[in-house]
Amino acid sequence: MKLIAINGSPRKKGNTALLLGKALEGAASAGARTELVHLYDLDYKGCVSCFACKLKDGPSRGRCVLNDGLRPLLDEIESADAIALGSPIYLGAVSGEMRSFLERLIFQYIEYSVPARSHCPRKINTAFIYTMNVDEQGMDQAGYQAHLGAVEGMLAGALGSSESLYCCDTMQFDDYSKVVMERFDPEAKKRRREEVFPRDLEKAFALGVKLVS
Repeated sequence: MKLIAINGSPRKKGNTALLLGKALEGAASAGARTELVHLYDLDYKGCVSCFACKLKDGPSRGRCVLNDGLRPLLDEIESADAIALGSPIYLGAVSGEMRSFLERLIFQYIEYSVPARSHCPRKINTAFIYTMNVDEQGMDQAGYQAHLGAVEGMLAGALGSSESLYCCDTMQFDDYSKVVMERFDPEAKKRRREEVFPRDLEKAFALGVKLVS
């Protein structure tokens, strides 16, 4: 079994990366091979709408034809048993790098068919870990779960499954006094970091185990 974790945050040691690392630890504890990929290290773009992956008799049906820094990862995912995606929430959505990656990963497989079909050659378990500055109430008020759930649905349709872990009210800075951040209470953020984030890490570990079990 192999689990690939894909970090859609520009921070390699931030909240998202820490949670993905725990998911990898969980998978490794269950005997799986693991790998961590940082999307911000790769040079690529989103879908260019060429539709080469949709041509009936085309040699690239079901496969993105763009040959850039994302190509090796897309190829490797097809031989993985599971992938764990992680992204912070920027402006109400996943990061730009993660969105571009999802366009390339998902669109190559989905077909405009009735009933809906996927061209993915095998089932790949998937999970999405989200980190965000707002608390649970703010997430609900902003409708994040409905918006993000639509993406998860497409991910499940293309690869075969999808789960999610929402980590709210995360601590963004070690020293809040250095930034303009009047909306948030630094002491409350610190308490949340000490009391809740460890439980989020435990959930991420358990998620890693589940993905490869």
